[in-house]
Amino acid sequence: MCVKFLLVAALSLAGLSHAQTLRPPAYPLITHDPYFSVWSMTDKLTDAPTRHWTGKTQSLEGVIRVDGTAYQFLGATPTLYQPILPSGEAKAYTTKYTFDQPGANWNELTFDATGWKTGPGPFGDTPEAKTNWQNRDTHKNGIYYRREFTFDGRTDPAKLMLSLNHDDEVVIYLNGIRILTKSGYRNDYIYLPLSKMGQRALRTGKNVLAVHCISPYAGSFIDVGIVNPVVSSAMTPATQTNVKVSATQTDYTFRAGPVVLNVNFLSPLLLDELEVVARPITYLTFAAKSADGKPHTVQVYVGAAGTLATNNADQEVVVDVGNTAGLNWLTIGTQQQPVLGRKGDDVRIDWGYAYLAVPRQTNAQLTAGSLTDLKRRFASQGTVPPGKASLGAARNFGLAVNIPLGSVGTSAVQKHIMLAYDDLYSVQYFGKNLRPWWHRNANMTMPALLQAAEKDYTRLKQKSTAFDAKLYADAQLAGGKQYADLCALAYRQAISAHKLVAGPKGELFFFSKENFSNGSIGTVDITYPSAPLFLLYNPALLRGMMEPIFQYSESGRWKKPFAAHDVGTYPIANGQTYGEDMPVEECGNMLLLMGAITKAEGNTSYAKQHWKVLTTWVNYLRKDGFDPANQLCTDDFAGHLARNANLSLKAILGIAAYGQIAERMGDKKTAATYLNAARDMAQRWQQLALNAGNDGSKPHYDLTFENDDDTWSQKYNLVWDKLLAMKIFPKGLAQREVAYYLTKQKPYGLPLDSRKTYTKSDWIIWTATMAESNKDFQAFVAPIWKFANETPSRVPLTDWHETTNAKQVGFQARSVVGGYYIKMLESKLAAQK
Repeated sequence: MCVKFLLVAALSLAGLSHAQTLRPPAYPLITHDPYFSVWSMTDKLTDAPTRHWTGKTQSLEGVIRVDGTAYQFLGATPTLYQPILPSGEAKAYTTKYTFDQPGANWNELTFDATGWKTGPGPFGDTPEAKTNWQNRDTHKNGIYYRREFTFDGRTDPAKLMLSLNHDDEVVIYLNGIRILTKSGYRNDYIYLPLSKMGQRALRTGKNVLAVHCISPYAGSFIDVGIVNPVVSSAMTPATQTNVKVSATQTDYTFRAGPVVLNVNFLSPLLLDELEVVARPITYLTFAAKSADGKPHTVQVYVGAAGTLATNNADQEVVVDVGNTAGLNWLTIGTQQQPVLGRKGDDVRIDWGYAYLAVPRQTNAQLTAGSLTDLKRRFASQGTVPPGKASLGAARNFGLAVNIPLGSVGTSAVQKHIMLAYDDLYSVQYFGKNLRPWWHRNANMTMPALLQAAEKDYTRLKQKSTAFDAKLYADAQLAGGKQYADLCALAYRQAISAHKLVAGPKGELFFFSKENFSNGSIGTVDITYPSAPLFLLYNPALLRGMMEPIFQYSESGRWKKPFAAHDVGTYPIANGQTYGEDMPVEECGNMLLLMGAITKAEGNTSYAKQHWKVLTTWVNYLRKDGFDPANQLCTDDFAGHLARNANLSLKAILGIAAYGQIAERMGDKKTAATYLNAARDMAQRWQQLALNAGNDGSKPHYDLTFENDDDTWSQKYNLVWDKLLAMKIFPKGLAQREVAYYLTKQKPYGLPLDSRKTYTKSDWIIWTATMAESNKDFQAFVAPIWKFANETPSRVPLTDWHETTNAKQVGFQARSVVGGYYIKMLESKLAAQK
């Protein structure tokens, strides 16, 4: 650990407050990549099971045993759903179905389905479907199917639920009685209480569940089951007394009877050490001490469900046990191991292996099995059975460890474990399966990586703590305490929405996933808002985000004269899958980011590598960028827009960035050509976008050119004129906009534009950074902090929320919150020549 670094961190904290008052919408626990990402979405760590960022349960449970009395401090036991009639998610089944309109009484038990087809469910056109059922163009009547089953009558029907996944409209019958009609679609399984009609229709003995589903739109899927939810009896929770989220750590404090327990989750994402960032390993540290001055015998139990390694909770998983020098470990993963066999948005990994590792000197017991049984045995006896290779369904089957802390007095006793994930291969890139960066050398195995991480534990804990303090202090100096709170919360989320991968030539790729948007991989207009964090701490990662797009164009696979939107759907990067281009948006993004990299790194080497394609893109903007045709921009959820003034700003400043790079290269002629073109466009922009305030409002600039209505929009793209010191627009223009925006704020933020009251928080921070006054900057930040602190949407930070009630509109856990760091980036770029 560098003493100088610690001293700087300590000095930077002098006179600054570091007490956290923000209540995060969700608390990061494990944060490494889009698949290995576990969160607590409640204020108390024991109020609900821990979850993957998508919201699906990925249960971690922790119990502390003090003098024989057990207290739960981590997670909650997930509800188990015992199948009465299993869905295809839980168990394979075969049934009768038809695409033709059936005869009368087809939904009754006595109906003769002779002549119907027989096939396995579910039905649809997705990878999860076992029998192909196409959409409306193939089977306009939809699908009809019947599932006969026997009910033993032992369970109260009022407790039963339907397990349902449908795309689109579905009608469900039980013994001829309609029990549910549901429109719309789902892309995952939901549980709905069995209706009163369903409860009355259910019989002891034979029953038939009959389903009709139609798919008038693209996509088809249907699967229905009946389950009995079983909730385990709750254990006495430890009393949570404090929680703090810093950049790389989440730290909890509990009171468990006469003992104080500190629980620390550390994902050491230190961007100046890419080999450490690439390690998918989180440290979980426990420190216990006596609160009453007396010695107490203390043990800690941690269980990790097999759902860490599955897409759904009923996939079969297998456990293995192993050890290496100084470490013992268990692994868990699916039996089938469909490597890179699943792509999309609301999905989780079901290949590779999760690891639970402990230092051998810890004297811990590692085991696997039913987590309910293991936790119960630990609570009552203080032991768990020996670990061994075994098999089970992921829902309640997993890895567990019993860690003896011994006799604990007033000095804290501390031990730690490691949770890790080996995904084997991370991304498919134009037909080639790519390894994670840490595994680019095939000789580096996960056991070897765990050994390296164990040796690094003390150093990384100290360095991470110092880094967290310095980051917070720097953010507070840049934009105030509320801004610092937001930056600390956004840090791990922004990084872990990416995967660090070795490219075909061993080059560094840093692939983003467009979380809860459309699942795209390497999206340019995700890279653009995310960039400030990486420009600030390590521009090599921004180059790793841009490089696949450059290669896509330069290879000839992408033949259009503007930049692609993406390179596929995560984790398959075989070419753009988004249905519509964003030509002005993506060209402007790539040029502006190249300009920012050039300034941040102080050289033009990266620009020179891609100068030919950059020239193609800048000439596209000169031709079509100033007055954009009807098209999408990064705010595509707002719909198409012609003559978009903010998009025009991006084009103008992208052209200027190209000219500025040329100037740094010493090519004065090219620089003058493009800088003068940008300045000419800027003059015309002011004329076409000006709203003189004829309605009595202050002068400002419209949403679109030559708009007769009183419209406005955040001109967040204008921030680059300031950060890159291009001086394309008059300085007073931005301040006029800032003053106008301050009159438009709502309780939870500045709306994106005059069309709706929703907003994007990353863009607000960019808009705020245009302000010359720190008071004005903080005036924009305060409502965002209020949103994060009060939103009822308990998910990893959403960047798209409603400014009137703080509710999530869409998106969550996305990397774009890295854009919050643009205010801190301002100082770094100002210092560059």
